[in-house]
Amino acid sequence: MTTLEILSLIAAGCAAGAVNAVAGGGTMLTFPVLLMCGTSPVMANATSTVGLVIGTAGSIVSFRGHLKAIRELLWRFIPICLVGAALGSWLLTQTSDDHFSNLIPFLVLFATGLFFVQGFLKKPQTGSKSKALWFSLLLQLPVAIYGAFFGAGIGILMLASFGFMGMTHIHEMNALKNLLGSLINVVAATWFIAAGMVNWPQTLALTAGALIGYYFGAQYSQRIEPKRVRQLITAIGLIISMVMFWRQFG
Repeated sequence: MTTLEILSLIAAGCAAGAVNAVAGGGTMLTFPVLLMCGTSPVMANATSTVGLVIGTAGSIVSFRGHLKAIRELLWRFIPICLVGAALGSWLLTQTSDDHFSNLIPFLVLFATGLFFVQGFLKKPQTGSKSKALWFSLLLQLPVAIYGAFFGAGIGILMLASFGFMGMTHIHEMNALKNLLGSLINVVAATWFIAAGMVNWPQTLALTAGALIGYYFGAQYSQRIEPKRVRQLITAIGLIISMVMFWRQFG
């Protein structure tokens, strides 16, 4: 790699880490940079996943104060995430990106809309909480499959699901999202490494930036008023959607 490519990947990893710590969507920052470096699409996807997964530890540490509140939910979601991540990883090794990538802009835009309207919805009544939880658990399977297959916008999809099952504390939602997202990425990264789909010099450059971005992104997001965090997440989702639409259909 040239010096410019190394610096570009470090910067992309840093920005992606910060975005992922707040809402998700960092893949849309690293994936194009990897393509510009001459990496094939499938390898760029796998390299991005592995490069960002280690940095997730930074955001988990920053949200450690909220882990106790989400402990019970975490153990409900983990088995579904493991199954979905394994399926999504396998699909990437078997299928071209082109077929599935056409759906990605619509998925992210839909998730952003869901997350936005949750601020105007009432919290589920006690009698409906169980149904809302089961809905979120079922939704997590396709989300985990998608997250391992491509991943851009997975955080917004999970935040939307958490909101519909009655979660209202944005920082607890982000803590749960970061933990589950990191689990999905660990499974996917393990699969991609075993399949020999990773460019390691590029991965190390992304990781160096992501560690910084994840940590400071998670720290800063908790200093913002929850309402502002929601607005920021919605804005990120809309920007990611527009970029995806432009890339796919422009």
